[in-house]
Amino acid sequence: MSLRTRETRQLHLSRIRRVHAGWLIVFAAVLLTVLGVEAISTTRPNTALRQILLGVVGFVSAFGIAFVPQKRLRQASWWLYVGGLLLLVFLLIPGVPDFIVHPRNGARRWINLGVTDFQPSELLKIAFVLAMASHLRFKEHYKSFGGLVIALFVAIPPMLLILVEPDLGTAMLFIPALIAMLVVAGAKYRHLCAIGLLAVVAAGSMYPILQPHQKDRIQALIAQMQGDDRFEQTIGYQGARAMTLIGAGQIEGVGKVEAAQLLKANHLPEEHNDMVFAVINLRWGFLGAIVTWFLYLLLGLGGIGATLGCKDPFPRLVAVGLTAILLSQMVINTAMTIGLAPITGLTLPFISAGGSSLVVAWLMAGILFGIAMRRDPLMTREGFKF
Repeated sequence: MSLRTRETRQLHLSRIRRVHAGWLIVFAAVLLTVLGVEAISTTRPNTALRQILLGVVGFVSAFGIAFVPQKRLRQASWWLYVGGLLLLVFLLIPGVPDFIVHPRNGARRWINLGVTDFQPSELLKIAFVLAMASHLRFKEHYKSFGGLVIALFVAIPPMLLILVEPDLGTAMLFIPALIAMLVVAGAKYRHLCAIGLLAVVAAGSMYPILQPHQKDRIQALIAQMQGDDRFEQTIGYQGARAMTLIGAGQIEGVGKVEAAQLLKANHLPEEHNDMVFAVINLRWGFLGAIVTWFLYLLLGLGGIGATLGCKDPFPRLVAVGLTAILLSQMVINTAMTIGLAPITGLTLPFISAGGSSLVVAWLMAGILFGIAMRRDPLMTREGFKF
């Protein structure tokens, strides 16, 4: 074997690795998907079957996107971002027939594709992270205040459009993703503090423009924390039912048959979707909740592991952004289920029923797998920047 051939082979092996943190991500994602299917099957076996099919689609899509060169993802990032924004604008155009834009519970978040509904805001989570990573990979963009202002202008349009749908939960996910990517990119602390202060002010200023039911949910949460149960039969009904079922699960759960009976008796809305974490607590008790959190911990460790040793800042920032979105979404969903946050309609990644949510979560896992698969074997001197 010639020296040139040997060097080429070594370079190839350093880029495509068999043992890496990406397998930890796949392991956690598969178990979370299986857990979700079993929880959904408690009361909706047909939906569980559909979830299996969507899980297979997501799994195949994940490994497909894992082998897309990172250069291609970077080149497509801004096109995906702009395309996602245009789809969000399309959702909000008055007069679009309901058979095209499929409204649910007063929200215009879905486009009817015939066989299923597509939620553009889910895809925009990936597009936002790719575009932001493409911007922040240059030092002058994360070290200068002007570059950070541009980053804010990239984050604000999707947040506002998603908020108008309305979808407060998804809009909130862009904030932790942006902050995490800025920290890892190496932004100055004074700039980060300014952005943090701006985020707090923006969050407070958004309250007047929230929908009436969103304000009512915040008020119901505050009342619940104060021991006031006057909202339990109105706007706080869903949260109250979820807490009752979580309590019924106790430590080890009640089993599938009894869980189905309790769910039917308590009439928990969206038990297969937004409130699926309550079903997990009911079926498998507090131990089931611990297992769920542990699997997300493994997912997060895999995401962090994918960043270690990345010489190129683009994949490192993408991995951080996607991991931040997945973990933030888990925290918000479980917090709203156990009464620590207002109910926002946010799904639980890999577990909640839903085509766009599940497939996009798997696409995120696939991108993370691809980053981990290609990273250099050894830690480089260009690791995390704080």
